[in-house]
Amino acid sequence: MNTLPQQLANGLLLGSMYGLIAIGYTMVYGIVQLINFAHGEIFMTGAFGALTVYFYILPDGTPMAAAVPLMLLGGAIVAVLIAVGAERFAYRPLRGAPRLAPLITAIGLSLALQEVVRNFYPEADKARAFPGLDTTHDIGSVTIKDADIFLICAAVICMAALAIFVRKSRTGRAMQATAQDPDTAQLMGIDTNRIIVIAFAIGGFFAAVAALAYGLKYGNVDYRMGFLMGLKAFTAAVLGGIGNIYGAMLGGVVLGIAETLASAYIDDIPGMHLFGGGSWKDVWAFCLLIIVLLVRPQGLLGERVADRA
Repeated sequence: MNTLPQQLANGLLLGSMYGLIAIGYTMVYGIVQLINFAHGEIFMTGAFGALTVYFYILPDGTPMAAAVPLMLLGGAIVAVLIAVGAERFAYRPLRGAPRLAPLITAIGLSLALQEVVRNFYPEADKARAFPGLDTTHDIGSVTIKDADIFLICAAVICMAALAIFVRKSRTGRAMQATAQDPDTAQLMGIDTNRIIVIAFAIGGFFAAVAALAYGLKYGNVDYRMGFLMGLKAFTAAVLGGIGNIYGAMLGGVVLGIAETLASAYIDDIPGMHLFGGGSWKDVWAFCLLIIVLLVRPQGLLGERVADRA
């Protein structure tokens, strides 16, 4: 029990990262009913965009206080451009096609982005060192790094800004209308193509924020990082209620805490020592998803709705 506050903090931080990525999945699905399985790779390209700014654009010796905003800008530009390009050239032509077609396209785009980064980015097939924020702070029995502070502040600011944008802005209300009924929204004068592009762009930006936080926290990135993180984020989106932006963050936090606590404490339960530790964390995360979907198929904050034709 002495380590419980630290484990809860670790889970909250990990869940915040999952939640930032999951918002991209849930916004796109809420508007166009598309599972963008390439979103994990958009997260990955955001990390390499930030890395490029640090190693190839900024002069040597640039302090991290100045480097981090510029790295975020570089990562966001790359991630947003790829997300918007994917919508325009890969998904939009298939918008009227059967749902299996864009799903297969998303998987193909995911693999293509991995291979492009692996083949064209220097030494991307290895774990590339990423500048870190390693200064630690003790808050009671909890130890956190500057990278953790960046992550939690970024998650709070991004969620607050998104909530205000969706609720208060004209574009945000148009997004809600498009998500509810795109045909009627278009008849009312809303440019649904523009709204869909904005949804992809916001998802790409949030993925870039999470990617920078990942690199600063763990100190390395590689071209395979998007697969598992994307899968976990998709799990968080389903757990919270796919299509609900608040559910995406809640699902991420629940998943992160459950994964962390399972890794730390399962092997202390009599007879369960073979199922504990970090090697089993992914298993318990997906077990949680299965349990929640059995009890509440629509997710924690999702609502039962009729399937849209």
